[in-house]
Amino acid sequence: MEVLSALFTMVLVVFMVSMMLAAGLSTTIPNLIQVFRRVWLVLLVLVVNFVLVPLLGWGLGELFALATPAFIAMILIACSPGAPFGAKAAVIQHGDVATGGALQVLLAALGSITFPFTANWILAAAGVGGGISLPVGRLVGTVVILQLVPFVVGVAIRNWAAHVADGWLKTSMRVSNITFVAVMAGALLGGWQAIVDLIGSRTLLAALVFAIVALALGTFLAVGAIRVRTTVGLLAPMRNAGPVFVAIGVGFANDPAILGAATAILLITSVVGVLFASFLARKRVTNEEQASVTTVDNTVGERVSPPMGTEGTET
Repeated sequence: MEVLSALFTMVLVVFMVSMMLAAGLSTTIPNLIQVFRRVWLVLLVLVVNFVLVPLLGWGLGELFALATPAFIAMILIACSPGAPFGAKAAVIQHGDVATGGALQVLLAALGSITFPFTANWILAAAGVGGGISLPVGRLVGTVVILQLVPFVVGVAIRNWAAHVADGWLKTSMRVSNITFVAVMAGALLGGWQAIVDLIGSRTLLAALVFAIVALALGTFLAVGAIRVRTTVGLLAPMRNAGPVFVAIGVGFANDPAILGAATAILLITSVVGVLFASFLARKRVTNEEQASVTTVDNTVGERVSPPMGTEGTET
């Protein structure tokens, strides 16, 4: 069991480093500046992801009277914004990819610092398990090193040596995708019994409500065009799995019950996000096709219309 736990931790470290390195390698400073000039949009996204969603997770944990392991998992997930899949969801839905990518990186970078403080405060305030708390100092150091440092390195390489960044980006993306699957598989393997026990429980229902309400908050509290609002809306339910699994390992010794509950909640939020993004993609592709057909019809009509004043002229 100790060997499997050590292997899981090693894969998790590779996943987080490669994920944030890829995020940095695909980020240019001008793109970040362009997005951050939209002050109201950035502020609203920060409020939703760092204030409202954590409070939502806490409220749902209390409302559904979740068992301690599920409650802890819900709080950890709610306090961890900036999932890389949130940016990918922008691609799936044909949304504003540049805005989604830049804001996802911002959330991940800030979240790597705020996550342990926010989660620790909520756990302490809720009095879960007789005063369970996270080792904030150790967790901050771990997450910052695994997330912020690789991201800063990636941004520096992208802006100082773009040709090098292009080569490294493909490798880091491939590694992050493979290790993400390995992390989820390891979590399923380590907590499969806990996940089975959750079937038919309030935990899965709470996770579904969490995903839907977070999505609604992120979408309706944003500003801008509908593509922008749905793009940032999908950032809210998509939480960053890396810090969550690190916290479970550092603070709770990879407790199988917490690990299983966290995996189940993350799977449900991912499914909701994919379904919503796919629905938007299908709707937008249909609308674009209809607009294209209309444009073609109008163009053809203009070409075949007789010149003014020649209607009815006999040849």
